Amino acid sequence: MRIATVLSLALLAACQPAAPDPRGVARDETLLSVNASGRADTRPDEARLQLGVQSNAPTAAEASRANRDKMAKVSAALATLGVKPDDLQTRNLTLQRIDYGPERGRFRADNLVEVKLRDMARVGEAVAAATEAGANLLGGPDLRISDREASSRSAYAAAYRAARARAEAYAGAAGLEIARVLTIQDAGEYGMPVPYARTMDASAMSEQSAAPVAPPPPPSAPFSAGVNTQEVRVRVDFALKPQ
Repeated sequence: MRIATVLSLALLAACQPAAPDPRGVARDETLLSVNASGRADTRPDEARLQLGVQSNAPTAAEASRANRDKMAKVSAALATLGVKPDDLQTRNLTLQRIDYGPERGRFRADNLVEVKLRDMARVGEAVAAATEAGANLLGGPDLRISDREASSRSAYAAAYRAARARAEAYAGAAGLEIARVLTIQDAGEYGMPVPYARTMDASAMSEQSAAPVAPPPPPSAPFSAGVNTQEVRVRVDFALKPQ
């Protein structure tokens, strides 16, 4: 009797449908996970410059006043090129006594601002105008893309197409074909950051030189924006089936 009961239970279990595969594939399917990347080259449409002034004077009040006057001239020069007040942001503001070198006992004021330029054709002109107006600290440019997500869309599409092409190659070699896509996982950006000039803030400049740096001459060559390269990765899980 016990043997008959065991056999009945075994036959009943054999008739039950198999538990679904947690990976999402059916019994006659094969799981294939593919990692791929896609790239997109986009011309930057925004430049960030660090511009500032540095002034030395016998007293703290004189140094601060001289720096304020110079920065007002720099801001006015940038305004003539279409730079709005919201596109200027203070990055460093210091006033200190000089304790070394030939300027010892005097005071130094530094004011460094970040300038957002939306007209890439006028970056070189902005640098020349600012230095002629009195700016003697300069860093950048940091070239950016204002709508980074929109510029990445073609890279996302390229990454998926690369994953699909690789999956088709694997499937064909194994005598299979793609049945369906199970998951698509965005692995984010990676790869090749675009190099740009390192910004030197006013305090770092002060450590290297006891006197304000002479304004550089206007640029002799046109500014070149070039292109920014974005690279993204994606993981796609495919279900393969026999052909």
